[in-house]
Amino acid sequence: MPLALPRHAELWVPGLVRSWLAARHWRPDPAAPPICWLLFTDHFEPRGGGVPEATARARMAAWSRSWPGIAARHQDDFGRSPVYTLFYPAEEYQPWVLDELAALTSRGIADVEVHLHHDGEPESVIVDLLGGFVHRLRERHDLLRSDESGDTAWCFIHGNWALDNSRPDGRWCGLDNELTLLRQLGCRADFTLPSAPSVCQTSTVNSIYWAVDDPQGPKSHDTGIPLRIGEAAPPDSLLMVQGPLTLRRHPRYRVLPTLEVGELAAYALPTAARARAWLAAAPRVGNHVFVKLFGHGGQERNASALLDGGGLDRCLTLVRSECARRGWRLGFLSAWEATLLLHQLSRGTCSATNPPNVWPPRSATPPRRP
Repeated sequence: MPLALPRHAELWVPGLVRSWLAARHWRPDPAAPPICWLLFTDHFEPRGGGVPEATARARMAAWSRSWPGIAARHQDDFGRSPVYTLFYPAEEYQPWVLDELAALTSRGIADVEVHLHHDGEPESVIVDLLGGFVHRLRERHDLLRSDESGDTAWCFIHGNWALDNSRPDGRWCGLDNELTLLRQLGCRADFTLPSAPSVCQTSTVNSIYWAVDDPQGPKSHDTGIPLRIGEAAPPDSLLMVQGPLTLRRHPRYRVLPTLEVGELAAYALPTAARARAWLAAAPRVGNHVFVKLFGHGGQERNASALLDGGGLDRCLTLVRSECARRGWRLGFLSAWEATLLLHQLSRGTCSATNPPNVWPPRSATPPRRP
C-alpha cells in the first residue's frame, strides 16, 4: 500500500528537501546583485460561485477602484509599478468583465491571461472553448499578444490544480494530452503550481523547468528538465513556472511547522516571516529569483483584505524590505514578462551583467517551437 501522509506530503517532501539542498549551494554571480522578480498570478473569478451579475460587477469595481492606487504607491528598482496578472476563466467569459480588465491593463498595472475549469469534456470541446476564448481576448479586447507568425501567445493556470489529468481519480480534467493541446493552442508557460496540499502537487518543487508531454499518461509535468542559462528548450516542451513551496513556523503553534505555498488571501495575509520564506524557497535561474504569489482575488473576503485591508500594500513593502536585507534588487513582472525573461535566459541573451529586455512591446514573443 502506498505511503499516505497528511497534506499529501509524500508527494512533495522529497522534492522540498532537494530544493533546500540546491538553495544552500546556490552561488550568485558576484558581478551584480541578484534580482528578485515579484509576480502576482491571480485565479480571478468575479463570477465564481454562480453569483448574480450585480455581485460580479461589484467584485470587479473593487479592483478597478483600489488597485491603481496601490500600484501607484510602489516602484521597483527599475522604476516600474507592480503588475497584477489576472488569469480569467474561459468558461466564464463575459465581454463587460474583459472590457474592464482591458482598461486596467492599458494603464500598465495589470495583465490578463487564461484560466480554465473543466471536468471530463471531450478534447474537441476544450479545444473549441480555449481557442475561441483566446481569439476573443485578442481580437475583441486587445489582450494577450501575437507571435512572429501571427498566432496568439499566452500563459495558463488550470482550475482545481488538475493540470494534465493530475488527480488520481481523473476529476477536474480528463485529458492526458493536455500539455500538448495547450502548447498547440499558443500557451507558452504554465503557472498552476504549487498546488499542495492538493493531490495534484508534483514531486518537482521550487523549480522552473520544461515539461514534455506523454499523451498516453497523466501528470507529465511531475518531473522535467530544469531551465538553465544558455540551454535551449527541449522539443515539444512547455515551460513550467512554480511558486514557493516550503515549511515555516506555525504562527500560533510555534513548535509545529506549517505549509507555505505563496497564497495571498484573507486567511493568508503577508507577514515578514512569510516574505523571508518566499525569497528563501523561490526558484533561481542564475542571479534571477522568481517569487510567484497567487490568490483568488475575485472573492469579496479576499479582495477586501488585500485591497482595502492593506494586504497587497504590506506584501509589496515586506518583499522590498526582505530584498534590502539580502542586498538584492527588486523587480516587478507580469506573468507574460516573466515568460519572456525565462525564454531569454534559456537562449543565453541575458545574464547577471547583461540586463534583460523584460518589458518589450506586447507583440514580442519567444520563438515558436515545432
